Amino acid sequence: MTAELVEIPGYVAGTWDIDPVHSDIGFVVRHLMVSKVRGHFTKFEGRIVTAADPMESTVTATIDLASIDTSNQQRDDHIRSADFFEVEKYPTMTYHSSGIRRDGDDLVLDGELTLKGVTRPVPLKLEVNGFGPDAFGGDPGVIARAGFTATGEIDRTDFGISFNGPVPGGGVVLAERVQIVLEIEAARQLDA
Repeated sequence: MTAELVEIPGYVAGTWDIDPVHSDIGFVVRHLMVSKVRGHFTKFEGRIVTAADPMESTVTATIDLASIDTSNQQRDDHIRSADFFEVEKYPTMTYHSSGIRRDGDDLVLDGELTLKGVTRPVPLKLEVNGFGPDAFGGDPGVIARAGFTATGEIDRTDFGISFNGPVPGGGVVLAERVQIVLEIEAARQLDA
């Protein structure tokens, strides 16, 4: 069997560091069964290695769980507590890719998420948004920036995050399913 050649317009192989100023690691969870609460993490780091064969590329990321921001300090403090993340014992969450594959017309990034000491496989639908020059003082002739979008979903109870409360009349405060939305811009590490 021969490998399928994946062509991505403007693709550049290299090592890229995630730019936290121009990236967002966010999530969405249903609240009170009637609306959705959105949040994101403000401190994280990661590295993307785009291989000569795009399907052999890798991603690693570490997220500071204390940096959660849902636009409500009281809620953020509760999420940091033992009811949810227990950040004093588990300060970070990590993701390590294990491969990239095709699923129809889509690309899927397979990998493992570790949260609260529990590691589970978490596939992410991957979009390659493009490659371009660095507008922040870099050489305009050198491809130094790359953009990616990744989306997925986890069941928070798989990671030991089971806190919930009943809602009068039926339902629960929080859904178990959490949507993950990543908007990533990365800076290429260029030889000095």
